[in-house]
Amino acid sequence: MQNGGSKPFWKTKKLAEMSKSEWESLCDGCGRCCLNKLEDWDTGEIYWTNVACSLLDCHSCQCSDYENRFAKVPDCISLDAEKVETLTWLPPTCAYRMVHEGRDLHPWHHLISGSRDTVHQAGVSVRGRAISEEGITVEEYEDHLAEWPGEDVVVSG
Repeated sequence: MQNGGSKPFWKTKKLAEMSKSEWESLCDGCGRCCLNKLEDWDTGEIYWTNVACSLLDCHSCQCSDYENRFAKVPDCISLDAEKVETLTWLPPTCAYRMVHEGRDLHPWHHLISGSRDTVHQAGVSVRGRAISEEGITVEEYEDHLAEWPGEDVVVSG
C-alpha cells in the first residue's frame, strides 16, 4: 500500500529487494501456481489443467499447510526472485511476474483493491473451477485440460 503519497513498494523495489512480508503480500491468492501442468517434451509448451495440488483449498485458494508444504509435497516449488525470471508457466496475471516485467498490478489485486476477494470476483482464481489431485492419476490429467484468464495474452519483455 502507499504511504503518505510515496510510491508502493512493488513500484520502487526489485523482487530480490523485498522483505519477506512484502514478498508474501504480493501473492494475489489466485491458486493457479498450485495447479498441475503438463509440458510437451518436444515443444516445451505448457498445458494447464484444473487439477490442484492436494494441499490447495480449492475454495479459499490457499495452501492448507503452507508452513509444511515442502515436506508434504516434494515437487512444490519455493518461488523466489530468481525463479520468477526463469519459470515460463507463471500466469501472466501473477503479481510476481508482473512486477518482474515492470508492469503494474491489476485493479483486482488486493494491494490495490484492499480486499482479498476481488481476485475471485474478477474470475482470475481457481475458486469453483479446480479439483483436488486426490484420486486422479497423472495419466488422467489430459482429461482435465483448462483455459485460464490471461493465458492467451502475449507478454513482451
